Amino acid sequence: MTFTNIIIDRVIMSRLNRDMKKYLTLLSVIILGACGFEPMHGSAFNSNGTNIKAELSQVKISNIPNKEGQFLRNALIDRFYGNDRPINPKYRLDITPIVESTYNLDITVRADVTRKQLSLSTKMSLIDNDSGKILLERPLKSSASYNVLISEFATRVSKNNTRENVLDDLARQAELQISLYLKRDENK
Repeated sequence: MTFTNIIIDRVIMSRLNRDMKKYLTLLSVIILGACGFEPMHGSAFNSNGTNIKAELSQVKISNIPNKEGQFLRNALIDRFYGNDRPINPKYRLDITPIVESTYNLDITVRADVTRKQLSLSTKMSLIDNDSGKILLERPLKSSASYNVLISEFATRVSKNNTRENVLDDLARQAELQISLYLKRDENK
């Protein structure tokens, strides 16, 4: 093969690869649409036509003890309620007190800790207000790490920021679990 033939083959193959990628992308979209695939957040309605956000706004969030619990409750309120809190809610969300654990991740030769992991865990229960029946019960756990710096103030700021991020993740997990429960097909 000559140099020109090699160049021509590479150009043809790159065009075929580009065209093939376009066709494969189009084919995958068609196949996913045909199989009934629906992204969870792609539609704001569940199988019986109810708006998921409207259903979330019908969940009364009970008080959660301690400062972390207040932060988590406020994060859930921000996620669940649009403008107003429910007057006559269908559901109640109970969350057990948050358990915090800290682990040393990085220890130097001189036995100094330079990185820690913060883990928060709790358990949520979604309760029907009319019957008092527990509809959904799930554990929630999230972890993140932070640097232990020379400055005690900087370490405290880093730890508090990490704690807030982990609490936001717990709120996201709770919202996701409840949304999935409310989105489920009630005919099954």
